[in-house]
Amino acid sequence: MHATGKTIIITGASDGIGAAAARQLHGRGHHVVIVGRSAEKTRAVADELGAPHYSADFADLGQVRALAAALIADYPRIDVLANNAGGIMGERVVTADGYEKTFQVNHLAPFLLTTLLMPALIAGRATVIQTASLAARAFSRFDITDLQNAKQYAPQRAYGNGKLANILFTAELQRRYGEHGISAVAFHPGVVASSFASDTTHLMRLVYHSPLKRLFTISAEKGADQLVWLAEGTPGATFEPGAYYESRAIATKVSPEVHDPELARDLWELSSELV
Repeated sequence: MHATGKTIIITGASDGIGAAAARQLHGRGHHVVIVGRSAEKTRAVADELGAPHYSADFADLGQVRALAAALIADYPRIDVLANNAGGIMGERVVTADGYEKTFQVNHLAPFLLTTLLMPALIAGRATVIQTASLAARAFSRFDITDLQNAKQYAPQRAYGNGKLANILFTAELQRRYGEHGISAVAFHPGVVASSFASDTTHLMRLVYHSPLKRLFTISAEKGADQLVWLAEGTPGATFEPGAYYESRAIATKVSPEVHDPELARDLWELSSELV
């Protein structure tokens, strides 16, 4: 039990590794705040832990802004923000905000949430964690001129691009706010058995939602391991700020774009304009 637990906000915490990490961190004495898309599922996890909860659908940036306003009012100092919400979609859909849904849910919404929470994050010298994915390397065909995945749309490519954007965002967040005490880090949790991919028509749905899943996936508890490790860790000692991790080590096999600071800067500028 920690004498002074950290205030840890976890998005996508109504299910999967977000919920598993919330349970583990709560059990270790931290003040965990549950954020999820489904009000019902989010409340169920929060009630089980006796934790505060908020619901917001990242496919609606208005809800993200309202969430940020509520969080900053209730938590003027945040120690950890885990941007864990995300997913792979089916057909190409444009949100009410006018953006391709995979891009918005996986990158633009967490980008907006993080930037709006910045005063509280700086006050807490926060660790900002992005749940990225191996998909960034396996499926991405990143084109900074086509962030809306309008050309040659495929669910897995859009998802891979979104996850690569998470890693680029981590690097640029560190570059811009590291001197203000922010420590940004991204990680791949492994292929986790959860409700992930339930919205897609892609082959990935088979891996996650058929008997095949026993061969290819790990439990949500195991997938949450690195999130818990990073949330409790000390930047510079436990992990290197600005880096992307796989299996508690800095990933060596990554897309070449991961090491392109100019691309990370461009993505940040374009994202700022979009929100």
